Amino acid sequence: MANLASTYRNQGRWKEAEEVFVKVKDTSLRVLGAEHPDTLANTANLASTYRDQGRWKEAEELFVKVKDTNLRVLGVEHPDTLTTMANLASTYRNQGRWKEAE
Repeated sequence: MANLASTYRNQGRWKEAEEVFVKVKDTSLRVLGAEHPDTLANTANLASTYRDQGRWKEAEELFVKVKDTNLRVLGVEHPDTLTTMANLASTYRNQGRWKEAE
């Protein structure tokens, strides 16, 4: 399902991508828990879908949540944590929020 949602996102089919990513995130949260790496990745994918549409507030909220959990669970040097931090920074950069991006 996550691959299908990614395909939709890559095609610019935002509504379909969002619907599937929300289902994947919710199912992952219910089955695996909030701190599982797959749940965090699925949440980040949904955040990226929002960012790609310019839905900054929704993207930022999810990226911050994933970043905070990754920092706590995986640590500051883990590749997933660094990727999420970079995604959050690009969300800020795309809005011209230079200081926060930096």
